[in-house]
Amino acid sequence: QMVTTGFEDEMSQILKNIDHLLAGCNLKRENIFKTTIFLTDLNNFSAVNEAYTSFFTTPYPARSCVEVSTLPKDALVEIEVLAQK
Repeated sequence: QMVTTGFEDEMSQILKNIDHLLAGCNLKRENIFKTTIFLTDLNNFSAVNEAYTSFFTTPYPARSCVEVSTLPKDALVEIEVLAQK
């Protein structure tokens, strides 16, 4: 079910989902080496930075962030992660 109560709630749910996906693969956040963040509004970039620095520890994974016109299910943010053991 999509969280539709605002950007911060969507971002929080995405980060929880990432943790669950990693756990299912016997991986941890530290195994993530690259993220790509898709935003429908680049004005939310500062909120992304805040969540990103709370979620990850240094050294942070490499990151790309792009603005897109729309995302599936009218999401405001989508994050792709690449991880390895």
